[in-house]
Amino acid sequence: MSSCEPGFGAASPRDPRRTVLVVDDSAFMRKLVSEVVESSGEFRVVGTARDGQDALKQVATLNPDLVTLDVDMPGLDGLAALEFLMRDHPRPVVMLSAGGSDGGADATLRALERGAVDFVRKPSGAISLDLDLVQEQLLQALRAAATVQVTSHPLLASGHTPAPPRAVPAQIPLAGAPARVVCIAASTGGPAALAQLLPALPAWNDTAVLIVQHMPPGFTGSFARRLDAASALTVHEATDGAPLRAGHAYVAPGGLHLRVQGPREVPRLVLSNDPSVWGVRPAADPLFHSAASVYGAQAVGLVLTGMGRDGAEGLRAIRTAGGRGIVQDHASAIVPGMPDAARQLAGADAVASLQDLAAVVVAQVDALQQRPPLQESA
Repeated sequence: MSSCEPGFGAASPRDPRRTVLVVDDSAFMRKLVSEVVESSGEFRVVGTARDGQDALKQVATLNPDLVTLDVDMPGLDGLAALEFLMRDHPRPVVMLSAGGSDGGADATLRALERGAVDFVRKPSGAISLDLDLVQEQLLQALRAAATVQVTSHPLLASGHTPAPPRAVPAQIPLAGAPARVVCIAASTGGPAALAQLLPALPAWNDTAVLIVQHMPPGFTGSFARRLDAASALTVHEATDGAPLRAGHAYVAPGGLHLRVQGPREVPRLVLSNDPSVWGVRPAADPLFHSAASVYGAQAVGLVLTGMGRDGAEGLRAIRTAGGRGIVQDHASAIVPGMPDAARQLAGADAVASLQDLAAVVVAQVDALQQRPPLQESA
């Protein structure tokens, strides 16, 4: 049976707050999330649902602006409910994930690939210790979701669910140090964008890729493995002190900044728990600045979808050093804050839709490969 928790009523045409449907199989979690949402003064809970079937009925009845959707539920779970939702009643969805295991992380990442705007890790253990952090993360995710215009997910509108990552024939990229690097920044909407971009890039024998996706600990390992299974590049979660290799891509671990350290002939990855930048760790700016320092005019920076301005100053550093800057265009970004900020501060050598970005990245790398040696120093 559908439910509406005490204290929350139907939508009022005079109330300007965005309406939210809270979906979770735990009555306690429904109450907790509802209180967090209501306490913001920015959103209003119009109903709750205890499983996927209940959620679909509530969406059809209440037509909420936003949905928070538990990943792991009995019966019709969050992933299956999301597929029906994005096909039949598309709207911004924020997933709530317990994480904690490869299976939970993998399901969350599949939800992002299927159209969820973002995810938030649920409070765990001593809830009072991390509730404040979760509250702020949930509200930030809802704020980002409230700016998104969602239509039927292209892979689901036809009634077909996405296939699992394809297996790529084994390749043996050269293990030498890269002559150049491509650095990528992404936040909200980034997992789906990267799932489209990375498989379309070649396994260069002279170029490495470094990725900062704003994501908490416990998810980036699964994220790297999913990208690796679909890509010609060999994709890893970055480890401290590891040598940087051409033909490989490295994902910054959740909770740690990623930098590249020279000299360019024997570059290494450096991880640190230095203070957050722009409220996030990992952040793209430290990576981009380090790439500009080590690789100069042989660095390419790319800023994808996301909320905020991370990557803007770093992209300016890369372009100032003689490297190339690319930003995702406003129209194709789920949340265009980061690419718009980067373009305004740093400018760009290319602005492209998500569909065209892979070709643009390859073209920029080709242009660097053809530069005379004298042009390599910034």
